[in-house]
Amino acid sequence: MSNAGKSQINEGELLAAVDLGSNSFHMVVARFEHGEPRVIDRLRDSVRMAVGLRSDGTLDAEHRAAALASLARFGQRIAGIPAMRVRAVATNTVRRLASPQAFLSAAEAALGHPVEIVSGREEGRLIFLGAAHDLPASRDHRLVIDIGGGSTEFIIGRGTAPLHTESVQVGCIASTMRFFPGGKITRKRWQKARREIGVLLQQFGEEYREAGWADAYGSSGTAKSIGAVVRAMKLSDNGITAAALATVREAIIEQGQSSTLKLPGLADDRAEVFAGGVAIFEAAFESLGIERLGVSESSMREGLLWDLMGRAVGTDPRTASIDALASRYGVDRAQARRVETTALGFFDQVAKAWKLDDDAREWLSWAARVHELGLAIAHSQHQRHGAYILRHADLAGFSRQEQQLLAAIVECHRRKPEKSVLASLPVRYRMLAKHITALLRLGVLFRRARRAEALPRIRVAATRQRLRLSMPADWLDQHPLTEADLEQEREPLADLGLQLELATE
Repeated sequence: MSNAGKSQINEGELLAAVDLGSNSFHMVVARFEHGEPRVIDRLRDSVRMAVGLRSDGTLDAEHRAAALASLARFGQRIAGIPAMRVRAVATNTVRRLASPQAFLSAAEAALGHPVEIVSGREEGRLIFLGAAHDLPASRDHRLVIDIGGGSTEFIIGRGTAPLHTESVQVGCIASTMRFFPGGKITRKRWQKARREIGVLLQQFGEEYREAGWADAYGSSGTAKSIGAVVRAMKLSDNGITAAALATVREAIIEQGQSSTLKLPGLADDRAEVFAGGVAIFEAAFESLGIERLGVSESSMREGLLWDLMGRAVGTDPRTASIDALASRYGVDRAQARRVETTALGFFDQVAKAWKLDDDAREWLSWAARVHELGLAIAHSQHQRHGAYILRHADLAGFSRQEQQLLAAIVECHRRKPEKSVLASLPVRYRMLAKHITALLRLGVLFRRARRAEALPRIRVAATRQRLRLSMPADWLDQHPLTEADLEQEREPLADLGLQLELATE
């Protein structure tokens, strides 16, 4: 699809990325200069949201308040940056909330921008993208490990593209709380932590060893803090080694208490969760056969900046994900193109009336390309099969809410649209979903014959609650099935809040 009209980033424009991590919240503000994001400001708050996550999936009041206060501060800093230049993403702890929407509504109000939840694999892609731009150029495979507060991502990639991504439910906070309750650290507890984390890593350890890598790197706060301690203790002047980790581990066990842990180079706000991070890295070194781990200064927030730029200049990974999905499920490409072209023709006629932008046009294009995805499973209810795939597949570039949006459009593109499906979307997506669904339905209707048939000029006019189609009377007389389909379409479009009017000329 052409990117004509896409919002190009101009020299000197500001971008911002916000990372709602399980341990810390981070924000970076950058200026676009010479094709790169030049970071001009950073903010970090040690929110420790994972500590406040209860077993029933709720967040305690103290950590909820701390999270919202942090986002309000971030929001003040980026208040003047346009919404299209800001991306905020939430990770493991928000993924695990029983009712994430309640927290997200408050978080978005505090920040002043939408907050997206990303899957562990998408988190890994963004981490690798950020780290890859920080590291020296190389054609070799690289391993990047990012230990967060609630999960750890393991990514093997080449250039800026991840090839293997795994997200494991162990993080520096979660592991410290689980294996060292009360902050008490003993050799027996450490061995149990190493053993149990190692079992989790065995699931993909062999596959990763076979894939191989030339260099391994750690990103984010845990790797940086371990690297700082290793340097301060003069254990290695070139990254983190297994021997250095063993020495650090012995020093931790000797002190025996995380709340009072003191090590050279260790920041005070890292002490309480340091043991869990070291235990994860020890298990990773053993399971994956790592000999030395470099430290990357960049991680997911920098990856978000590069991703923002990619979306603006036409290298949006979401388009590649859609095309890969269509190939994997054997979508009839010719029919998808016919539906896409027809629906986009209608879009261009109503975009101004419905205030639809280039991003909305892209959503219609993507939906058209995969609207028949579910036929790979069964013709009956194929719209629901397709929606299920779109909700649950790992789609690079898409947040969970974006996958929900695409799934809702596909699920409602035939038969009676389910109002509950559209109502379950974030508020900001509901009207967009109704408009895109209506246009996709019409594209499918006019291409029911599934052949390269020339359509007459169909004029489409819209108001907020009305959609008017005008076409030649003689053509409609010669296409009685289309005429009948259009009559039957009145009721489904009414469910989308649109009154369909038909006229001939």
